[in-house]
Amino acid sequence: MDELITQATSSDERRRGKAVAVLPVGSFEQHGEHLPLITDTAIACLIARRIADDHGLFLLPPVTISCSHEHAHMPGTVSISAATLYAMVNDIWRSLEAAGTPGLLIVSGHGGNYVLSNVVQELNVNGPRLALFPGSEDRARARRDAATESGPGEDMHGGEFEVSLLLHGAPHLVRDGIETTDHVAVDRPHLLTLGMAGYTTTGVIGRPSLATAAKGEALLASLSRSAAAHLALIDGPCSPS
Repeated sequence: MDELITQATSSDERRRGKAVAVLPVGSFEQHGEHLPLITDTAIACLIARRIADDHGLFLLPPVTISCSHEHAHMPGTVSISAATLYAMVNDIWRSLEAAGTPGLLIVSGHGGNYVLSNVVQELNVNGPRLALFPGSEDRARARRDAATESGPGEDMHGGEFEVSLLLHGAPHLVRDGIETTDHVAVDRPHLLTLGMAGYTTTGVIGRPSLATAAKGEALLASLSRSAAAHLALIDGPCSPS
């Protein structure tokens, strides 16, 4: 993870000057037998680092534990409350704002962090300063650009999208078994009530067997391009370098 987490010094940021900050928000939750508990954090860091590098932004260290209550039945999963995550993001933004940071892009690697949408909406009441990324449209565009074979309904957790990103950016985190771990559960009407235990015994909902490093590279490049539109809203025109 060392290469994914910022190692910038205060002097480095002084030379950069005021720039939008990028905050990776991950989780510490089960991802089947083939991916580690830090998967969502690693993915958020991969995306955030690429965006920060491409657009010259201020990369923050990740939030590594978030709202993973739907995975609580699997060993190793640790969660904090939605109220705690809300307070953390709110406090981080207030600190950045006090230092003159023009905006904050939150890169979420975990779909269960619903509260991030609420905190971004509330903090933007007086004008656009924060953005939550990637949105569903950004993910859909990335899937098209990478020619992934499974869609978002099928590829929910530990599948083609996540494994491809890690095969490209952190292959040492992917363990053996992705060829035989596919599990499809497209219909999940009671996920909030039953949690993941209602739809999978392995912890996987997706098709990791379809993942490749090439798809991961294309996903990451597409997501960085898509971030430009979000950045333009919170810090004026911005385009990839």
